[in-house]
Amino acid sequence: MKKNYTKKILLFLTIFVGSSLSYGQVKRLNDPSIVAHNKRMVFESWGDFRPYPKYFLGIQTNFAYATVWGWLAPSRNREYKDGADIRPLKPTGLEVQRFAELEFQRKEAEKIKLQVDTLYTRNVQDFAHWTSVTVEADPLWLLYYKRMLRPLKEFPENPQNYIQWQIKDDKIYQNMLANGGIAHLEKELALLKDKYNNSRTLDMPRGKRFLMYHETLIGWRRFANQLRAFDQKNNLFLDYKKLLTKSRTKLESDWRSNDLAIAQKMMIEYKNKF
Repeated sequence: MKKNYTKKILLFLTIFVGSSLSYGQVKRLNDPSIVAHNKRMVFESWGDFRPYPKYFLGIQTNFAYATVWGWLAPSRNREYKDGADIRPLKPTGLEVQRFAELEFQRKEAEKIKLQVDTLYTRNVQDFAHWTSVTVEADPLWLLYYKRMLRPLKEFPENPQNYIQWQIKDDKIYQNMLANGGIAHLEKELALLKDKYNNSRTLDMPRGKRFLMYHETLIGWRRFANQLRAFDQKNNLFLDYKKLLTKSRTKLESDWRSNDLAIAQKMMIEYKNKF
């Protein structure tokens, strides 16, 4: 077993060394015809069709030329040699045109990518401006409208007494209930609350959202002025009613007197004037 293993190792080493020596003896191929063909197919010049013809007494004696370019060559070889300049890398060559087209396509792709990135950025911005998720972070909302619309937000949805309505006292509230003032204010308040909730929860352009904020703020100011006016008018009405009640009581007490008592009263009042 040991001898067989040693023989195998020696055989492998012999083959490896022999193949290395044979690989090192390979010579580089330098065929002038191939070199001329390579130059002709790139950009240097159209020509140098090797092998060259040789003549003896006017007779072609170069068999290689005859079989490649001469009368023994295929017709396509002669058409190629005598044809137009088809170098792919000449200034107007096919490969140069491809490179130019690739460069044009690369620039167009960059333009398209820039447009797509711009559209994506714009869509992200539009989404941030449209969606109701980001309304709390809007600078204009934080700086102005949040503070100005806080009284409307904190105002009760369905006020049930004069305290919730922010009215002076319960008599004025009851009088406004009786004359329909509270019913009118309830409708106005419901519309304002609905517009405020829509402006905060619906998806819409940022400009339209702030227009709704502004309209809601104007409506709230009008509502607050109307509430104060109703409060003052009803308070004044109750004061007039109280005064009228007192005057009527005094007049009625005078009207109950008989004619003799009235005449005596008048005589006493004017006795020193005549």
